Amino acid sequence: MSKDRLLSVERLVKIYGDKPAVRGISFSVDEGEIFALIGPNGAGKTTTMRIIATLLKPTSGRVLVDGHDVVSEPLEVRRRISYLPEEAGAYPNMTGREYLEFVAQVYFEDPGEARAAVERGIEYAALGDAIDERVKTYSKGMKRRLQLARALMTRPRLLLLDEPTSGVDVVHAVHLRRVVKRVAREEGSTVLLSSHNMLEVEYLSDRVAFIHEGRILVEGTPGEVKKRYGAGNLEEAFVRALEEQGLSLGGSG
Repeated sequence: MSKDRLLSVERLVKIYGDKPAVRGISFSVDEGEIFALIGPNGAGKTTTMRIIATLLKPTSGRVLVDGHDVVSEPLEVRRRISYLPEEAGAYPNMTGREYLEFVAQVYFEDPGEARAAVERGIEYAALGDAIDERVKTYSKGMKRRLQLARALMTRPRLLLLDEPTSGVDVVHAVHLRRVVKRVAREEGSTVLLSSHNMLEVEYLSDRVAFIHEGRILVEGTPGEVKKRYGAGNLEEAFVRALEEQGLSLGGSG
């Protein structure tokens, strides 16, 4: 794995009014690495991702993507990332193929590169003949597969995935996880992942960070974190991390 740093988050703070959502967190992700943020609703995961994606401005702190500051160089950052939010939509009257073609035309000037991206997207989505049906006829899981394919097919430097397999059935979730891992391993994309699915996190991630009420409690490989807390899985380790610091599972909203 390359040791070139692709993402650097330094003392990041985000306050909404008088309510802190992120409280001075710092972490970094190397090129080609899959890094997961684990925590309950209200922990600060999505806020952190939105700041990295240039959709929110931090109250203080600094975030660099491939050496570019998310506040002062947002266009350079956007050229290097692809963001899949937890709730993402697609144009309902387009077919799945038309939607992927539309996205490819936005990202790629060269028609050959655009066509290649669409073919990757069709493979990743694994929708079969439904790729030529209108998106409004898709189930929630099918829409999620299309959206994840859209995020992956552009081969971004940094891929931000917020609950990537939410609503996807087990068989297709396994397929999508393999695709994410392949994109990171073979194509060099760096992945920042947020998921409630601890099995998913453990399968995908090189390193994880437990985040609770805007603070990072512990960071390391899944094996290191489980060993630290004498836990058989990451769920158990997370609960023990809270107990160690006298915290409860009640998030900050």
